[in-house]
Amino acid sequence: MEFEGFIQPKCVRWRLCGLRWQVLIFLLYLSHIVSGQIRYSIPEEMKKGSLIGNVAQDLGLDLKRLRAGRARIVTGESIQYTELKTDKGILVVSERIDREQLCGDITPCSFSFEIILENPIELHPVKIMIQDQNDNAPQVLYPVQTSSSLVAEMVPRSADVGYLVTKVVAVDVDSGQNAWLSYKLQKSTDRALFEVGLQNGEIRTIRQVNEKDAVKQRLTVVVEDNGQPSRSATVNVNVAVADSFPEVLSEFTNFTHDKEYNDNLTFYLVLALAVVSFLFITCLVVILSVKIYRWRQSRILYHSNLPVIPYYPPRYADTLGTGTLQHVYNYEVCRTTDSRKSDCQFDRPCSQNVLIIDPSSTGTMQRMQNEKNILDEPDSPLEVS
Repeated sequence: MEFEGFIQPKCVRWRLCGLRWQVLIFLLYLSHIVSGQIRYSIPEEMKKGSLIGNVAQDLGLDLKRLRAGRARIVTGESIQYTELKTDKGILVVSERIDREQLCGDITPCSFSFEIILENPIELHPVKIMIQDQNDNAPQVLYPVQTSSSLVAEMVPRSADVGYLVTKVVAVDVDSGQNAWLSYKLQKSTDRALFEVGLQNGEIRTIRQVNEKDAVKQRLTVVVEDNGQPSRSATVNVNVAVADSFPEVLSEFTNFTHDKEYNDNLTFYLVLALAVVSFLFITCLVVILSVKIYRWRQSRILYHSNLPVIPYYPPRYADTLGTGTLQHVYNYEVCRTTDSRKSDCQFDRPCSQNVLIIDPSSTGTMQRMQNEKNILDEPDSPLEVS
């Protein structure tokens, strides 16, 4: 037993020494397979496919080595923001990177991964630094803007110069100088009564309040960040200059009703303008369409080769090839005395002879007078049956 107790501490020592040698050998192996580390700095919100860097050139690797070693990215993140193009040896953006979503309030913001190659095994750590961009506008926390209720700050009429009315509180989720905020008074009911602190957003009086000042005061404050380009937000602050709450309540109740009336009036005016504009444009389009249609029809008829259809006067009709007329008409028959001389003479005013058309006949003419030639008697009446 004594011998065993003497040997046991030695065995423990040898085991510890062996473990240390294993760790040392593993660290030497890692130092052999782990090569240089590269770091890139890129802005957030880059488009997909944007170039981050040339990995092959920065690591001193050949494109053949990347393809033969089946180079790939190994990361512990659930989302892989980058992609390795082994055919070109470049690293590109594969997913949209939002610094605020990735790191929150942590600065500086970065993420890391490894590029691994096989045959032999190589590990190349890569670190990507994310630069903040001014992609967020300031958010106003106080005063709270609500459409259902009206919040007003009370200022007594005995307030002196420098009286603190309220403070506008705003934040910007961006980092660095993009989160620096400044406050400006855009418009006010009485600019000679209030001012806004440029850095702290405090609204204070700049003169003594008197009885002539209106009870209802409305201020519009602009909150602007320091980014390029800068982003801003606006907030309306209602101030009541009064000593008693009932006076404030009556005044701001009327103020609310006036605001709703003005909003409704503006809406109806815009709606009426839109309807009138729509009707005017519709009428204009219809008129132009009719004009163009008529012009096209006239051009088509002018250039067409269609036969001209004769116009028959009233009470005149043709039976389309039967050679008969449907109605009775009076005709004046005039002849020349001597057609060979080409002189046309009228012995007397031509008499009105009746030409009667019989629909049942075949178009032959019969003499009304007994065996009398029409050429010999130019003034004889004819009857056609």
